[in-house]
Amino acid sequence: MSKLARHVTLRQLQIFAKVVELNSITGAGESLHLTQPTVSTQLKTLSDAVGARLLQQSARKLALTDAGRVMHEATQEIFAALERAEQRVADLNGMTKGTLRISVITSAKYFIPDVLGKFAEQYPDVDVSMTVAKRETVLQRLNEHEDELCIFGYDPPPGVNVEAISFAPSPLFVVAHEQHPLVNERNISLARIAQEPFIAREPGSGTRDGTEQCMAKQGLQPNICLELNSNEAIKNAVMEKQGIAVLSLHSIAFEKGPGPLAILDVEGFPLQRQWQVMYPSSSELSPLAREFIALLKEQGEQMSQQLIDASPKAPPQRKTRPREKRATQ
Repeated sequence: MSKLARHVTLRQLQIFAKVVELNSITGAGESLHLTQPTVSTQLKTLSDAVGARLLQQSARKLALTDAGRVMHEATQEIFAALERAEQRVADLNGMTKGTLRISVITSAKYFIPDVLGKFAEQYPDVDVSMTVAKRETVLQRLNEHEDELCIFGYDPPPGVNVEAISFAPSPLFVVAHEQHPLVNERNISLARIAQEPFIAREPGSGTRDGTEQCMAKQGLQPNICLELNSNEAIKNAVMEKQGIAVLSLHSIAFEKGPGPLAILDVEGFPLQRQWQVMYPSSSELSPLAREFIALLKEQGEQMSQQLIDASPKAPPQRKTRPREKRATQ
């Protein structure tokens, strides 16, 4: 083994390559989340291992020395070889080719295309087959192993033998037309909400089940005036002042245009739930599926913040002035 192989680390080469690429020690540090002294120390350690100076200051710019050019060329060859090795191993593991089959409930279609786009950028030769369906259909496909992964907004039903991994919050809110009389009310009781004409999803929908379970705890049930089988249809009905509804934050936030929707301040809401990716407990996940789950978890926090920024805001709390105490005689 050569002296350089014994004393030079890949991290040192990575820092050296980034300094050359950006022509800046400070810029390389910021790009790699390192302090400037750390970058300088690593460069000096690398130069000492090589036995020659690699960089020199020239006309306010960093320039490669002859030894630096040799090391930079070798560094590029090393990282290119590692990238080729990574790709070959990925091919062996089925990571760059093949098909990933997933199914998602209808509410997930508001964010899943963005995740799929990022996945396609990383694995352009991988085909993703996605089915968007009602919860019961997605569960059936999962039980029959038609898909490797499925995405739900609720915990797995009892008796379904699956592994579930949470990756982002998916709260449910009560919404109404922005001119609805309840918009300016605070801490509206469920009993009051139960009196309003209610637009609901079809029986078996997770959103409907969650709403009915919440009300049932107080012996109430929604006054359903209309059943619709899509969130878009429900939003349109609410905007036409046909009633109020419960929708996930995703379907509210990603409404095209401002939309005359308002979130109501209702007792017990929002109903807190988590987006979860599930797969049969008896299945061994493919490398592609594991990578997709990792990407979902990575995007979860960013997606949550985007939802908060994009969602309709409830009217601000009314400020009440404290009563002045009268002086007693």
